[in-house]
Amino acid sequence: MSDAQRERNNLEERRSRSALAQTLECGPEGCELDWLASDRLDVDDDPVAFQKLATDAGWGDGLPLIPPTEERVRDHLVASGRFPDELLAVLPPRNGRCTVEKLAINAVMAGAPPEAMPLLCASIEAMAEKQFNLFALNTTTSCVVPGMFVNGPSREALKIPYDGGCFGGQAGPGPAIGRATRLVMRNVSGQVVGVSSKSVFGQPGRVVGIVVGEWEERSPWAPLAERRGVAGDAVTVHGCTGTIDVADITADNGVDLLELIGKSLAFAGTNAFIGGHHDAEIFTCIAPPWADLIAAAYPKIDDVQERLYTHASLPIDRWPAMHRKRMDAEGRVDEEGIVHLVEDPDHMLVMVNGGLGNLHAMALHSFGPTRAVTRAF
Repeated sequence: MSDAQRERNNLEERRSRSALAQTLECGPEGCELDWLASDRLDVDDDPVAFQKLATDAGWGDGLPLIPPTEERVRDHLVASGRFPDELLAVLPPRNGRCTVEKLAINAVMAGAPPEAMPLLCASIEAMAEKQFNLFALNTTTSCVVPGMFVNGPSREALKIPYDGGCFGGQAGPGPAIGRATRLVMRNVSGQVVGVSSKSVFGQPGRVVGIVVGEWEERSPWAPLAERRGVAGDAVTVHGCTGTIDVADITADNGVDLLELIGKSLAFAGTNAFIGGHHDAEIFTCIAPPWADLIAAAYPKIDDVQERLYTHASLPIDRWPAMHRKRMDAEGRVDEEGIVHLVEDPDHMLVMVNGGLGNLHAMALHSFGPTRAVTRAF
């Protein structure tokens, strides 16, 4: 069975469970049976008082939290279309059991809208896939964080940003949706700075996440998720160490632009150059005007990935002697004395989004041993 067929089967199963859940007498006011399993606490209605309670209890991330009242949690559960006790994943490092109810509680506290629950459920399930290597992401010294890249019609319904300022600055639910996954990592997975997380610096994305869509209507290529075997509403999670702006005001053609972008991806200190080829992938977001220029030269996305792979490399003499010796021993140096950033062109992931101001692309490097995962929702 192909990965695409398996994903379609999984989606049909989830839709079947959703239809069953929605036939029951359940709503924000309650259910025939009280399915909520979490402990109840009497708290002060004052948001400042709740913020202090949550911070003292270790539930918070430093930003204001919305009290997860029963009515709000039930509202999110109904929107998910799933049973509250359905297990989404067992999340490392604490091996916490993330049920739909626990996700809903954290989504409420984060301020994420109920309508985002299907996306959030799929994202948590994707992060728990073996190839994503969540244990490493949650415990590493790196600053890596799961980014969420959304395709399909739900981009509009959920107001997922994909045009100007999509990575930060747009007023909308994106940061709250990302923050919901971050609170799950804190409260269910057990990712705590100085305890289980050894991240040296961290990053802002470890508070609000990274949530963007693809501007599919302005892309000259098929949507990212579709190219990865999942059509329609889908999320791709990718381990991101941060965002790197790539700028140029000189190139006026796709060949030169793609060379510039590729060469900008390869810098000696990025994690993808540490050790042997260990599943590193690079995510590159290209603004629509640049995508048009590049597609005029390279109509096929496979050729775009191949050019990025070729240009994202450095000569071995760029490193000190000790590093050159290690890279040679690990088989990173080709016959021409070149070290490629990733193992092959398939590890260059490309998405089209951003504003129409031109002049920029956005690079999101992974920290090494993680592979992107795409799931329908």
